Amino acid sequence: MRTISTSIIGIRAAAIVAALFFTGAIHISGQRVTDRVLRADLENCPGLIALWDFKEKAGHDRVSSGRKKFRLKERGGSIQRVPEGPLSGYAIALNGVRYLSIPYTATGALNVRNNAVTVIAWVKWSGSGVGFVAGMWNEYLDGGKRQYGLFVNLPHYNGGNQVCGHISKTGKATPPFPYCIEYSASKQLVPKAEWSCVAFTYDGKYIRSYLNGVFERRGPEQIRHTRGFEGYPDGLIQVKNPYYFPDGIGDNGSEFTVGSVQLTGGAGNFFKGLIGGLAVFDRALTNREMSRLAIVPGD
Repeated sequence: MRTISTSIIGIRAAAIVAALFFTGAIHISGQRVTDRVLRADLENCPGLIALWDFKEKAGHDRVSSGRKKFRLKERGGSIQRVPEGPLSGYAIALNGVRYLSIPYTATGALNVRNNAVTVIAWVKWSGSGVGFVAGMWNEYLDGGKRQYGLFVNLPHYNGGNQVCGHISKTGKATPPFPYCIEYSASKQLVPKAEWSCVAFTYDGKYIRSYLNGVFERRGPEQIRHTRGFEGYPDGLIQVKNPYYFPDGIGDNGSEFTVGSVQLTGGAGNFFKGLIGGLAVFDRALTNREMSRLAIVPGD
């Protein structure tokens, strides 16, 4: 798994350890030092809206740091925490039934208005099913309320087992197709049962998907399940990373959710596995910034 500069982390971690030693603070492990470095980098990165470290116990709201305290509430039952993760040493365990959400009326700055967004998450994906990680992406009522969302595994339009960043202007499916097709998909595959950093950026023109801080381009390719539709007898050719989408992000009334989206029949597209950290920015982070922030447990 790729890492950021070990020497830089080592120097900064050593400085933190030295400070703790000389002030009489208790000893902490090397992993905890790395966690603190990563958290500080995230909180000091321009454009941060919200950062969740998921340290709270089951039955409690998950509360963000950042511009304000956004409170993610449990849906479908109590969500357990497990003692591993990159920001606080803890993560939420999602089993395909439960998720977290913030109502549309309380989304505030999470409802980005400047047509630019970055979503970063640290996950240990089970490898099972379409997995919605986080964002404002509801696929119900009047054709949908989609806005932006980070997924793992969207196989229908060439995003199988990949990091996928979805953006919508209208909130609805992409004519003439039955589903929304506007997403980037990483060239790399997301590992199963292994911590990784998944992310996407949108700058108002291109959506880019990243795995462990690395952006890899994809060439033009035939998109599955697009053949035979009106105007596309031979199907659609697209570049999936970066994905060109100059339309911008719609304000369509979506909730902000983690671990699931609302479908016509109720909650679905559940993420199965662990989520140990989540950050949302109101700008597109650069490749250099993404590389610097993509520390994962064990790096």
